[in-house]
Amino acid sequence: MGTLGFVTDYALAVDLGGTKVETALVDPAGALLAGSRHRRPTGAASTSDQLAAAVCDAVRDALAALPARATLLGAGIGSAGPIAGTTGDVSPLNLPVWRGFPLGTLVAETLTAARFSDLPVTLRMDGICIALAEVWLGAAVGETNVMGMIVSTGVGGGLILGGRVVAGPTGNAGHIGHVAVAGFDDRCACGARGCLEAVASGPRTVAWAREHGFAGETGEQLAAAAAAGDAVARQAVERSATAVGRAIASASALVDLDVVAIGGGFSHVSDDYIALVGAAVAGHSDFGFVTKTRVVASGLSGEGPLIGAAALVHRADLIG
Repeated sequence: MGTLGFVTDYALAVDLGGTKVETALVDPAGALLAGSRHRRPTGAASTSDQLAAAVCDAVRDALAALPARATLLGAGIGSAGPIAGTTGDVSPLNLPVWRGFPLGTLVAETLTAARFSDLPVTLRMDGICIALAEVWLGAAVGETNVMGMIVSTGVGGGLILGGRVVAGPTGNAGHIGHVAVAGFDDRCACGARGCLEAVASGPRTVAWAREHGFAGETGEQLAAAAAAGDAVARQAVERSATAVGRAIASASALVDLDVVAIGGGFSHVSDDYIALVGAAVAGHSDFGFVTKTRVVASGLSGEGPLIGAAALVHRADLIG
C-alpha cells in the first residue's frame, strides 16, 4: 500500500467453451477484477474467423480494465478439448471448424498487439482448470486426490493426484466425458458409443427427453418441467446423474479419488442433481475405496473456469 493506492499483479484468464468465450483479470488471491469480465458467443455454427474475433474481442476488453499501475503477469487459457499437449493448439469437439487451431498463439498475438509482449501464455484443458480452481479456492481446498468436472454443453474433467495436476503426454488426461459408461449406447460426436458426454450433457439430455415426449427445447425448460413433476423430464435428469455417477465410480476405481467437485450450468438442472450423482457412486460397487469418494458441488459458482485459468499463472506450482 502506497500513497498512490494498492497495486497488484493480474493474470489474464481465458475460458473457451462450446457456447461462449469468457475473459477476466484475476488477482493473486483469485478475485476477479471488477469490470474486467467479458463474454462473447461461440457455437458450433461459427466460422473460424468468427471464433477468432470473439476470442480477440474478449481478450482486448479484459485488458482494457487493467489498472494503470498494475502488472500483467501472463495469460492462462482453459479450453474445451481435445488439446495438443502444451503447444497451445486446440480441437474442441463442439467447435468443429477448429481442428489444431493455435489458440495459444492467437492470445499471445493479441497481447502483443495490445503492447503486452513476451508474456507467458499457458493453455490446458478446461477440466484441469476446474480442478485447479477447486483445490485453490473451491470445494476441494486441502485435498490432494481430486477430480474437477464440468457438466454443461459438454462434459469435461481434470485430475489432481498427490497434489499435482495429471495431464498426460497430450494434455487430455481426465477427459471423463469420453469414458464409456456401462448400460448406455448413445452415439457420441467423437465417433464412439456410450460416452458420458453423449448421455449426460445438457443438450444430449434434452434430446433424449424430446425423443420420449418432452416438448421443451432447452435445459432451463427441462429443469422447470422436472421441478413441476413432469415424469419424462425427471427421468432425463436422473438418467444424466446416474451416468455421471457411474463414470465417477469407474474413475475412482482407477485412480482412488477422494473428492469430485462438479460445476457447469447443467449441474444445476435440479436441486438434488449432485445428490443423485453421489447416490449413483455409492450404489455402484461394494469396494469401499470407490464408494468413499465424495461428490460435491463446485464451491466457485460461475467464476470457477476463469479462476482455474488464472491458476495456470498464479498457481503454476500445482501444474508441474
